Formats: sequence, structure tokens, C-alpha cells
Amino acid sequence: MPRFLVVLALLLGLGACASTAVDPDAPVEPLGDFRLGFVEVVAPNPEKLLISRDATPEELTEAVDSALEARFGRFDGGAVYHLGVSVEAYSLPPPVIPGKSALAMRVTVWRDATQTKMNAETEVISVIKVFESRISTSREGSLRALAQDAAFQTEAWLRKRMEEDGWFLPEPSENDPA
Repeated sequence: MPRFLVVLALLLGLGACASTAVDPDAPVEPLGDFRLGFVEVVAPNPEKLLISRDATPEELTEAVDSALEARFGRFDGGAVYHLGVSVEAYSLPPPVIPGKSALAMRVTVWRDATQTKMNAETEVISVIKVFESRISTSREGSLRALAQDAAFQTEAWLRKRMEEDGWFLPEPSENDPA
């Protein structure tokens, strides 16, 4: 019995770590002065990892673009920023084959007003789903869930940059005292 409880606790702990359940309808906490201009997603040579079902570059870009547009289109700050994304790799294992679903992409943020990149090096966003129900989820559903988690992780990264590096802070206006 104690062994069962240890295994159960371990599985629950791993499941909690692996899951990034995202509620797309949750209230929006502002991301500084951020407002999305556009998202440009490419997948020039996506690497299919391990044992995976196929996904076309078009399917990958559409899923990631839709998730990012939905996630970041909610912000209504005063400054416009653009996201450039390259899908690098994916894994969509078949339902009965053991494996992990995964999506890896590189993200660059552009400030519209200055036409400059915010990050000198692209940020790598990686999503790995260890525990998921692939039996009841289609390939498209798995890809959509991976893209939504990638959008959530992208937002978490942007919030960290805002806090640590001052990204998306409102520009002082000419009327503000110096």
C-alpha cells in the first residue's frame, strides 16, 4: 500500500509539472503598453521528432498563428509590437504509441514605432506534453493544444522580460514632468 501511494504521488506530481492548462477565457492582465500588430509564423524546415504523425508546414503555421493571435490579440496597450515565429520541430505520436507530444519554436519581438527587434537572440519556446489523452484527441486537437501552450509560454516569457528588462513600459509623453 505505501508503494502505491508513493507511485500515485509521483504520477500526480509529474502530471502537474507537465500540464500547462491554459484558460483562454481568463481575464486579461495587461502586458504593459503592449498591443499586437501582427504575427508572422513560418515553418521552413520543421523537424519531425521521434515517432510522429505528419504535419505539414501549413498546418503548423496555421495552428501556431491562430493560438498567438487569440492569446495576444486581447491586449490593448498603446504601443504596437509584432511577433516573428519560426516553428522548428514537432512530435505528434499516434494514439497507442508511447511518446511525448512536442512543439519547438523561435520567437522574435519587433517594436513597430522604431522598427527594431526587442530581443537580439531569438527565444526558444518548447512545449512537451508528457501525459495527455491521445486516444480521445485527434492529431489536429493535439497540435492545437501544443500551439495554445506555446502561446501561453510566449506570454510568460514576455511578462518576464517586462519585469526584468522593462519591455512594454509606456513611453513618457511630452506633457509628463521629467
